[in-house]
Amino acid sequence: MTVPLIGVPCCIRKSDEGSLYHQIGHKYLSAVATASQAIPMAIPALPGEFDLDAMLDRLDGVFLTGSPSNVEPHHYDGPTFRPEVERDPMRDGVTLSLIRKAIERGIPLFGVCRGQQEVNVALGGTLHQHVVELPGKRDHRMRRDIPVQDRYDVAHPIDVKPGGMLENLVGRTGEVTVNSLHAQAIDRLADGLFVEAVSDDGIIESVSLPGSKGFMLCVQWHPEHPTALAWPLSQAMFKAFGDAARAFAANR
Repeated sequence: MTVPLIGVPCCIRKSDEGSLYHQIGHKYLSAVATASQAIPMAIPALPGEFDLDAMLDRLDGVFLTGSPSNVEPHHYDGPTFRPEVERDPMRDGVTLSLIRKAIERGIPLFGVCRGQQEVNVALGGTLHQHVVELPGKRDHRMRRDIPVQDRYDVAHPIDVKPGGMLENLVGRTGEVTVNSLHAQAIDRLADGLFVEAVSDDGIIESVSLPGSKGFMLCVQWHPEHPTALAWPLSQAMFKAFGDAARAFAANR
């Protein structure tokens, strides 16, 4: 059986001395390796320094991770970030183009948290920068007053909509509980995207791309952390992504 190669974009981190480092959280790579049964490969955050198409020629899937950083607002004509908001323009410079190219080629794509936001922006949508300040919305940000493993446990319900990929993976529509560790979220939905699920306070929690050439699913929560990866839905999503990548690899 072909073992698919999954590209995972890096984030950029700066040391106290000012040196730049590429970074991917262990939990993301481990989830791809174990739950998707695939080989994760780092995609460098080096916009303009390598040929994205040449790299995509070798990939069987793309997994977009979460991150403390947020998509730069000039990519969606949003208001300038407040000084305290983390950003990663070098990741933006790779992922937004990567997403469009992967979708055009039909390469399977799975995105979580920032990854969902990147897909929406790459396809022409916009973001809420501060969900907690929106009327009627809860605080979806990561809690820092509890142990790390508990931060990734269930936080609120979502409503799985009929007719989508999540309904097929869950086996039903209706309420499912997920975790919540994000400050931003989708505002205007990009053309072509389908809302798979919403939270009980109206935040878009999952999207797909009906009619796309390949697997394309994103979620706003974090299914990759060991606490959440044990959930049946998390296992089903990573398995479906891995299966799609294997099929893509076999049909090259």
